[in-house]
Amino acid sequence: MVKAGKVFFVLTISSLLNIVLSSFNKQDANPAIFKMPYKQAALTERQAAAHLIDRFTFGNSPGYMDEVVKLGLENWFLQQLEGKRNDAALNERLSVYDALQMSNTQVLATFPRGATIVKEAVSEGVISKDSLKEIGKKEYRQAVKAYMEKKGYRPQQELFQQFVSQKILSAAYSKNQLSQVLTEFWFNHFNVSIAKNQCAQYIPAYERDVIRPNVTGKFGDLLLATAQSPAMLFYLDNFSSAGENSDYKQRQEKMQQRLEKQVEKAKDEDPSGNKAKLVEKITKNKKNQGLNENYAREIMELHTLGVDGGYTQQDVTSAAKVLTGWTVYPMENGPGSAVKKMIDRLGEDNLAAKGFVHKGDFLFAINRHDNEAKIVLGNSFAAGGGYQEGLDLINMLATNAATAKFICKKLAVKFVSDNPPASLIDKMAATFLTKEGDIKEVLKTMVAAPEFWTKEAITQKTKSPLELAISSVRALDATVKMPFMIYQWINKMGQKLYYYQAPTGFPDKGTYWINTGALLNRMNFGLAFASQKIPGVEFNLAAINNNREPESAIDALKTYSKIILPEREVAATIRRLTPLVNDPSIQQKIDEAADKSTANTDKNHAIMEENKDADEMMLDKKNERNISEDRLAKKNLGKRTKAGNEAMPSAAGNNSMLAQVVGIIIGSPEFQKR
Repeated sequence: MVKAGKVFFVLTISSLLNIVLSSFNKQDANPAIFKMPYKQAALTERQAAAHLIDRFTFGNSPGYMDEVVKLGLENWFLQQLEGKRNDAALNERLSVYDALQMSNTQVLATFPRGATIVKEAVSEGVISKDSLKEIGKKEYRQAVKAYMEKKGYRPQQELFQQFVSQKILSAAYSKNQLSQVLTEFWFNHFNVSIAKNQCAQYIPAYERDVIRPNVTGKFGDLLLATAQSPAMLFYLDNFSSAGENSDYKQRQEKMQQRLEKQVEKAKDEDPSGNKAKLVEKITKNKKNQGLNENYAREIMELHTLGVDGGYTQQDVTSAAKVLTGWTVYPMENGPGSAVKKMIDRLGEDNLAAKGFVHKGDFLFAINRHDNEAKIVLGNSFAAGGGYQEGLDLINMLATNAATAKFICKKLAVKFVSDNPPASLIDKMAATFLTKEGDIKEVLKTMVAAPEFWTKEAITQKTKSPLELAISSVRALDATVKMPFMIYQWINKMGQKLYYYQAPTGFPDKGTYWINTGALLNRMNFGLAFASQKIPGVEFNLAAINNNREPESAIDALKTYSKIILPEREVAATIRRLTPLVNDPSIQQKIDEAADKSTANTDKNHAIMEENKDADEMMLDKKNERNISEDRLAKKNLGKRTKAGNEAMPSAAGNNSMLAQVVGIIIGSPEFQKR
């Protein structure tokens, strides 16, 4: 008996040791290295989960909060920071968009700009420079269309439609929600615009290869990647910026002499002076080519230090000189013919030995670099520093204390409140500096701070039109078959994705998004969405309530408010919305109010460059379905649905009463908050 007791005792101790070791191994495998102090703010775990979902995803979906709570809030956040969840289902949805995986070179070859196509067609004798006048608009377009089909070219509009469609689907269905939110944030911070034609074709690869892989990495790596991307180099004109050196001066002198001779010749050939004036204008433009300060100014003011970051105009000029020669490697159907001739003359294999640097689509052209000594922010750059000067400048800016403050404030504005407390920004900035700009560590510091969890932060941010639309898709567990239609509504509500012209990006303040016209458009969106009047969007309202249909409009309001606005106090919202849910003419009243409103909700004033030939092109069978869906979407956009005049859809689990209630909830002020 004694022997058996000893054996039992040994086994018990061994089992306990295994349990303890197992628990340690589990912690090592997924260490919760920080804690979220939400209990200090008197929040329950589910309320805290709702706050995390509001801030770090595009919205809650049925069952999602349960997943977050089950995994553990800290573990869920760490998992989202890693961004490595399997997105096979999303990738399957995106597989129909062939342009998404194209390189910049392939995009230029497949979707050339209209001017490039016309120039080629003229050079090959398909049309003449005067064809539009000679044969008429319709025949001219048909000739260009036929030429595009012969060459295998596709309209740029198709490229952009694929691009924005992937944006909608990725935001709605990715399991790596934080990566999607941060991709939107950093793209907006390092904004480029399709509205600037020269950079437009490079933007899909810019988001895919430059922004997305770096959203939770080191800020300096992200800054350098944007600085060397064709989209940014064209957008802020650094691709053409050239400094003074012996080679540059000789080229400028020769070019000036050549242009002066052309002016004199034009004056002799054209006594009226029209040709001479044109040549003089070209000469003036050529003479003004040289140093361009646009990118140097914006990398300081908008990308790193901030407008109050302590730099001067002389610093901007000197930084611009440091970055001279940072340009784009020439590609077929792209600009850079002079650079291509230079490379052909020198030979690709000889570039590195002469001081050139070729990395992917980026080229450092030593012959265009200012090789004099420079001083930026008190830091000296010795003469002849070449490519390394630019790397040193970018590292200096990325690690500056002013940059830490500026970037951390923008992150806090995005994820905490429009006016985040200085104490939180200081904590985040300290981490930014000590962790060398590690974005993951900065975000951990933010969510571990009590300031993140205060009542002043919870549900106090206003959703952008993108956030509103995608959170609606997720809230109703909708299937989106025509994502471009959702994009058109986002545009109508005031956010033309990828077209914001200013380098600032869209403002991240509620006051920018909300006015009378915007609110009416948002309510219209809610009603159209919930009643499934947006083509290509399907869902089952009864299914998200366990297939139980409410008995009355008020019952529906109470039930679905709790489903769509989880862990919020909805009593006041229900009181405010009760008069609306029983109003059979609510849609008509909203339409009439919208007609009277003069608010301009398209605040970015960007003009979408519609390719008029796009809808007539013979499309590849692989893409034909998607483009035809987008055409249908355009036709349906803006169609008014007057109450009582149009039957509600008969999809399973949906009826007109329930659809109106859910639409009003989506359009309500409470759902506008996150």
